[in-house]
Amino acid sequence: MSAAVDRTVAFERQWLDATTWVDLARGFVTEPDEVYDHLAATVPWQTSRLWRYEKWVEEPRVSSAYQAGQAAPHAVLAETLDVLQRHYGVTFPGYSVLWYRDGNEGQAFHRDNDLRYCEDTLVAILTFGARRPWLLRRRDRKDKWIAPHGGAEHDLSPAGGDLFVMGGRAQADWEHSVPRLPGATGRFGRISAQWRWTSRRGRPEPGDSYRAPRNFTR
Repeated sequence: MSAAVDRTVAFERQWLDATTWVDLARGFVTEPDEVYDHLAATVPWQTSRLWRYEKWVEEPRVSSAYQAGQAAPHAVLAETLDVLQRHYGVTFPGYSVLWYRDGNEGQAFHRDNDLRYCEDTLVAILTFGARRPWLLRRRDRKDKWIAPHGGAEHDLSPAGGDLFVMGGRAQADWEHSVPRLPGATGRFGRISAQWRWTSRRGRPEPGDSYRAPRNFTR
């Protein structure tokens, strides 16, 4: 049986607060391991670097970007885009694919504030590979630096083939993370495809994005 999108899967909405929600479509893609193996072998993966602590550090993942109209690396990604645009009535300008190759790779809590207009956004994520934690916490938590698990309040824990969509003020008021799993044994690689859209309503984000250089010289 070949991998395919199951268009009968329902989108189940979970409200995080009065203005922020997550839609979950579990089992959205059948035979997800087939897609994982195909993407791992064929996508032109690239490493990227961030300026941190007075030096360049390699980002703990690899990625590749696709523009609107560009051939998709797998048919299920093209079909997912069609489903998303029909369901939400928006046009996504492109998408990226990210690969955390093992449990030692992950991402700290952050917002997708490089969208700049974060008060009304959609960020859709389709996952393949290992089931790993995927955490959400309120941005304004005062104890997030000392609380267990960084103050995480929700763990979506997507499995291979699951689709979820963050909406509303998710990028303004909430932060998300794919935590590392150091020392984990077995297959913990995770590939995700991500589509992002902003209505461009509201005020643009002040300051720098997550990817901006950071200096700490006294």
